[in-house]
Amino acid sequence: MYLTIRHDTSYRYEATVHYSIQQLRLTPASGAAQVVRRWSIDAPGKLDATFDAYGNVLHTLVINKPHSEIRLHVSGEVDTIPLVDGLLRDAVGPIPLEHFTCATRLTEADAAIRELAQAVPSLASSANLIELSEQIVQRVKYNPGITEVTSTAAHALALGNGVCQDHAHLMLACCRARGIPARYVSGYIEPGEVPPEGTSSGAPHGASHAWVDVWLDGKGWISIDVTHAAFASEIYCRLAVARDYEAAAPVRGRRIGGLEEQLKVSVTVTAQLSQ
Repeated sequence: MYLTIRHDTSYRYEATVHYSIQQLRLTPASGAAQVVRRWSIDAPGKLDATFDAYGNVLHTLVINKPHSEIRLHVSGEVDTIPLVDGLLRDAVGPIPLEHFTCATRLTEADAAIRELAQAVPSLASSANLIELSEQIVQRVKYNPGITEVTSTAAHALALGNGVCQDHAHLMLACCRARGIPARYVSGYIEPGEVPPEGTSSGAPHGASHAWVDVWLDGKGWISIDVTHAAFASEIYCRLAVARDYEAAAPVRGRRIGGLEEQLKVSVTVTAQLSQ
Protein backbone atom coordinates (compact mmCIF):
# COMPACT_ATOMS: atom_id res chain seq x y z
CA MET A 1 0.00 0.00 0.00
CA TYR A 2 1.18 3.53 -0.79
CA LEU A 3 0.19 6.04 1.94
CA THR A 4 0.22 9.80 1.53
CA ILE A 5 0.24 11.59 4.88
CA ARG A 6 -0.29 15.18 5.96
CA HIS A 7 -0.16 16.23 9.60
CA ASP A 8 -0.63 19.89 10.61
CA THR A 9 -0.29 21.09 14.19
CA SER A 10 -0.73 24.65 15.46
CA TYR A 11 -0.33 26.11 18.93
CA ARG A 12 -1.69 29.55 19.68
CA TYR A 13 -1.03 31.26 22.99
CA GLU A 14 -3.03 33.78 24.97
CA ALA A 15 0.12 35.73 25.82
CA THR A 16 3.64 35.99 24.45
CA VAL A 17 5.88 32.95 24.84
CA HIS A 18 9.48 33.90 25.57
CA TYR A 19 11.06 30.48 25.16
CA SER A 20 9.82 27.09 23.99
CA ILE A 21 11.35 23.70 23.28
CA GLN A 22 9.59 20.93 21.38
CA GLN A 23 10.64 17.32 20.92
CA LEU A 24 9.17 15.84 17.74
CA ARG A 25 8.81 12.15 17.02
CA LEU A 26 7.11 12.78 13.70
CA THR A 27 9.45 11.01 11.28
CA PRO A 28 8.87 7.37 10.35
CA ALA A 29 11.79 5.05 9.64
CA SER A 30 12.07 2.38 6.99
CA GLY A 31 11.90 -1.15 8.36
CA ALA A 32 10.14 -4.49 8.17
CA ALA A 33 6.69 -2.88 7.85
CA GLN A 34 7.37 0.14 5.63
CA VAL A 35 9.70 2.02 3.29
CA VAL A 36 9.73 5.81 3.54
CA ARG A 37 9.77 7.40 0.07
CA ARG A 38 9.59 11.06 1.05
CA TRP A 39 9.20 12.90 4.33
CA SER A 40 9.53 16.50 5.46
CA ILE A 41 8.82 18.64 8.51
CA ASP A 42 8.33 22.40 8.19
CA ALA A 43 8.84 24.25 11.47
CA PRO A 44 9.43 27.87 12.55
CA GLY A 45 13.07 27.29 13.34
CA LYS A 46 16.03 24.96 13.01
CA LEU A 47 15.38 21.30 13.73
CA ASP A 48 18.22 19.36 15.37
CA ALA A 49 17.96 15.68 14.43
CA THR A 50 19.13 12.68 16.44
CA PHE A 51 17.83 9.30 17.64
CA ASP A 52 16.34 8.58 21.04
CA ALA A 53 17.14 5.52 23.16
CA TYR A 54 14.53 3.44 21.31
CA GLY A 55 15.95 4.26 17.89
CA ASN A 56 13.17 6.69 16.99
CA VAL A 57 14.03 9.74 14.89
CA LEU A 58 13.91 12.71 17.26
CA HIS A 59 13.90 16.37 16.20
CA THR A 60 14.33 19.18 18.71
CA LEU A 61 12.95 22.63 18.01
CA VAL A 62 14.05 25.56 20.19
CA ILE A 63 12.51 29.02 19.81
CA ASN A 64 14.20 31.59 22.05
CA LYS A 65 12.56 34.75 20.74
CA PRO A 66 9.08 36.06 21.59
CA HIS A 67 6.28 34.26 19.73
CA SER A 68 2.53 33.79 19.98
CA GLU A 69 2.10 30.65 17.88
CA ILE A 70 3.92 27.58 16.57
CA ARG A 71 2.93 25.83 13.35
CA LEU A 72 4.26 22.42 12.31
CA HIS A 73 3.58 20.92 8.90
CA VAL A 74 4.49 17.29 8.22
CA SER A 75 4.02 15.54 4.88
CA GLY A 76 5.31 12.46 3.14
CA GLU A 77 4.77 9.20 1.32
CA VAL A 78 5.33 5.71 2.69
CA ASP A 79 5.17 2.29 1.03
CA THR A 80 3.82 -0.18 3.56
CA ILE A 81 4.53 -3.90 3.52
CA PRO A 82 1.85 -6.55 4.25
CA LEU A 83 2.42 -8.47 7.49
CA VAL A 84 1.30 -12.07 8.01
CA ASP A 85 -0.70 -12.14 11.25
CA GLY A 86 1.02 -8.94 12.34
CA LEU A 87 4.49 -10.52 12.42
CA LEU A 88 7.33 -8.02 12.05
CA ARG A 89 10.54 -9.39 10.64
CA ASP A 90 12.53 -7.07 12.89
CA ALA A 91 15.19 -8.19 15.33
CA VAL A 92 14.80 -7.57 19.06
CA GLY A 93 16.00 -3.97 18.63
CA PRO A 94 18.42 -1.72 20.55
CA ILE A 95 16.64 -2.22 23.90
CA PRO A 96 16.75 -5.54 25.81
CA LEU A 97 13.41 -7.35 25.90
CA GLU A 98 13.38 -7.21 29.71
CA HIS A 99 12.95 -3.43 29.51
CA PHE A 100 9.54 -3.93 27.91
CA THR A 101 8.34 -6.14 30.78
CA CYS A 102 8.69 -3.27 33.27
CA ALA A 103 5.62 -1.26 34.21
CA THR A 104 5.50 2.52 33.83
CA ARG A 105 3.32 5.11 35.52
CA LEU A 106 0.78 4.78 32.71
CA THR A 107 0.84 0.96 32.59
CA GLU A 108 1.02 -0.03 36.26
CA ALA A 109 -1.18 -3.07 36.89
CA ASP A 110 -3.70 -2.93 39.73
CA ALA A 111 -5.90 -5.82 40.87
CA ALA A 112 -8.47 -5.19 38.11
CA ILE A 113 -5.81 -5.22 35.40
CA ARG A 114 -4.23 -8.39 36.78
CA GLU A 115 -7.66 -10.03 36.67
CA LEU A 116 -8.19 -8.84 33.08
CA ALA A 117 -4.74 -10.16 32.13
CA GLN A 118 -5.86 -13.66 33.18
CA ALA A 119 -9.05 -13.51 31.07
CA VAL A 120 -7.15 -15.37 28.36
CA PRO A 121 -5.48 -18.52 29.80
CA SER A 122 -2.49 -18.37 27.46
CA LEU A 123 -0.76 -15.57 25.56
CA ALA A 124 1.52 -17.88 23.59
CA SER A 125 -0.02 -17.31 20.16
CA SER A 126 -1.10 -14.47 17.88
CA ALA A 127 -4.73 -15.62 18.22
CA ASN A 128 -4.45 -15.32 22.01
CA LEU A 129 -3.37 -11.68 21.64
CA ILE A 130 -6.41 -10.92 19.48
CA GLU A 131 -8.61 -12.61 22.10
CA LEU A 132 -7.12 -10.41 24.85
CA SER A 133 -7.68 -7.33 22.66
CA GLU A 134 -11.36 -8.30 22.35
CA GLN A 135 -11.58 -8.57 26.12
CA ILE A 136 -10.06 -5.11 26.51
CA VAL A 137 -12.40 -3.35 24.06
CA GLN A 138 -15.39 -5.08 25.65
CA ARG A 139 -14.37 -3.65 29.03
CA VAL A 140 -13.28 -0.21 27.77
CA LYS A 141 -15.57 1.24 25.10
CA TYR A 142 -14.11 3.66 22.59
CA ASN A 143 -15.33 7.06 23.79
CA PRO A 144 -13.21 10.16 23.09
CA GLY A 145 -13.11 13.06 25.52
CA ILE A 146 -13.37 10.99 28.69
CA THR A 147 -9.67 10.34 29.35
CA GLU A 148 -6.55 12.51 28.99
CA VAL A 149 -3.08 11.78 27.62
CA THR A 150 -1.98 11.55 31.27
CA SER A 151 -4.63 8.93 32.14
CA THR A 152 -3.38 5.55 33.32
CA ALA A 153 -4.48 2.15 32.10
CA ALA A 154 -6.03 1.45 35.51
CA HIS A 155 -8.05 4.69 35.34
CA ALA A 156 -9.40 3.88 31.85
CA LEU A 157 -10.39 0.39 32.95
CA ALA A 158 -12.19 1.76 36.01
CA LEU A 159 -14.05 4.29 33.83
CA GLY A 160 -14.91 1.70 31.18
CA ASN A 161 -14.20 4.31 28.51
CA GLY A 162 -11.15 5.43 26.60
CA VAL A 163 -9.42 5.84 23.25
CA CYS A 164 -6.77 3.93 21.31
CA GLN A 165 -4.01 5.15 23.63
CA ASP A 166 -5.87 3.71 26.64
CA HIS A 167 -6.48 0.40 24.84
CA ALA A 168 -2.77 0.21 24.03
CA HIS A 169 -1.76 0.98 27.61
CA LEU A 170 -4.14 -1.69 28.92
CA MET A 171 -2.66 -4.28 26.56
CA LEU A 172 0.83 -3.31 27.70
CA ALA A 173 -0.20 -3.56 31.35
CA CYS A 174 -1.80 -6.98 30.87
CA CYS A 175 1.16 -8.41 28.95
CA ARG A 176 3.72 -7.03 31.39
CA ALA A 177 1.71 -8.35 34.35
CA ARG A 178 2.34 -11.78 32.84
CA GLY A 179 6.02 -11.13 32.14
CA ILE A 180 5.56 -10.73 28.37
CA PRO A 181 7.51 -7.93 26.63
CA ALA A 182 5.26 -5.37 24.93
CA ARG A 183 5.86 -1.90 23.53
CA TYR A 184 3.74 1.09 22.58
CA VAL A 185 3.54 2.18 18.92
CA SER A 186 2.45 5.62 17.72
CA GLY A 187 1.62 6.34 14.11
CA TYR A 188 -1.11 6.73 11.51
CA ILE A 189 -3.89 4.62 10.08
CA GLU A 190 -5.61 5.06 6.73
CA PRO A 191 -9.18 5.80 7.82
CA GLY A 192 -11.05 4.86 4.66
CA GLU A 193 -10.49 1.12 5.15
CA VAL A 194 -13.50 -0.82 6.31
CA PRO A 195 -12.71 -1.85 9.92
CA PRO A 196 -11.77 -5.52 10.22
CA GLU A 197 -14.06 -8.12 11.73
CA GLY A 198 -14.15 -7.87 15.49
CA THR A 199 -14.10 -4.08 15.56
CA SER A 200 -15.66 -2.69 18.69
CA SER A 201 -18.75 -0.53 18.35
CA GLY A 202 -17.80 3.11 17.99
CA ALA A 203 -14.17 2.36 17.14
CA PRO A 204 -12.36 5.31 15.59
CA HIS A 205 -11.71 6.12 11.98
CA GLY A 206 -9.19 8.83 12.88
CA ALA A 207 -5.83 8.95 11.14
CA SER A 208 -3.60 9.35 14.22
CA HIS A 209 -3.45 6.07 16.06
CA ALA A 210 -1.77 3.97 18.73
CA TRP A 211 -1.25 0.22 18.92
CA VAL A 212 1.23 -2.28 20.40
CA ASP A 213 3.94 -4.78 19.55
CA VAL A 214 4.03 -7.92 21.70
CA TRP A 215 7.03 -10.25 21.76
CA LEU A 216 6.26 -13.95 21.37
CA ASP A 217 9.12 -16.36 21.91
CA GLY A 218 9.90 -18.33 18.79
CA LYS A 219 8.13 -15.79 16.57
CA GLY A 220 9.16 -12.20 17.28
CA TRP A 221 7.25 -8.93 17.51
CA ILE A 222 3.52 -9.23 16.73
CA SER A 223 1.88 -5.89 15.89
CA ILE A 224 -1.66 -5.63 17.32
CA ASP A 225 -4.25 -2.88 16.94
CA VAL A 226 -6.06 -3.39 20.23
CA THR A 227 -8.85 -0.90 19.45
CA HIS A 228 -9.88 -2.87 16.37
CA ALA A 229 -8.90 -6.26 17.86
CA ALA A 230 -6.90 -6.93 14.70
CA PHE A 231 -3.35 -7.30 13.46
CA ALA A 232 -1.69 -4.14 12.19
CA SER A 233 -1.54 -4.26 8.40
CA GLU A 234 -0.47 -2.23 5.39
CA ILE A 235 -2.89 0.61 6.22
CA TYR A 236 -0.67 1.57 9.18
CA CYS A 237 2.39 3.84 9.24
CA ARG A 238 4.67 3.51 12.25
CA LEU A 239 6.22 6.65 13.79
CA ALA A 240 7.78 5.66 17.11
CA VAL A 241 7.98 2.89 19.71
CA ALA A 242 8.62 3.10 23.45
CA ARG A 243 7.37 1.71 26.77
CA ASP A 244 4.29 3.99 26.73
CA TYR A 245 2.82 7.18 25.27
CA GLU A 246 5.01 9.51 27.33
CA ALA A 247 8.18 8.24 25.65
CA ALA A 248 6.66 7.94 22.16
CA ALA A 249 4.48 11.07 21.99
CA PRO A 250 4.62 12.72 18.54
CA VAL A 251 5.07 16.17 20.11
CA ARG A 252 6.19 17.06 23.63
CA GLY A 253 7.39 20.41 24.86
CA ARG A 254 7.84 23.05 27.51
CA ARG A 255 7.58 26.82 27.39
CA ILE A 256 8.04 30.00 29.40
CA GLY A 257 5.02 32.27 29.19
CA GLY A 258 1.99 31.99 26.96
CA LEU A 259 -0.71 31.44 29.60
CA GLU A 260 -3.56 29.46 27.96
CA GLU A 261 -2.82 27.38 24.87
CA GLN A 262 -5.10 26.58 21.93
CA LEU A 263 -4.13 23.43 20.04
CA LYS A 264 -5.40 22.45 16.61
CA VAL A 265 -4.40 19.22 14.85
CA SER A 266 -5.35 18.04 11.36
CA VAL A 267 -4.25 14.65 10.01
CA THR A 268 -5.13 13.13 6.66
CA VAL A 269 -3.97 9.76 5.36
CA THR A 270 -4.88 8.49 1.90
CA ALA A 271 -3.97 5.17 0.37
CA GLN A 272 -3.56 3.63 -3.04
CA LEU A 273 -2.21 0.32 -4.20
CA SER A 274 1.55 0.29 -4.66
CA GLN A 275 2.74 0.30 -8.23
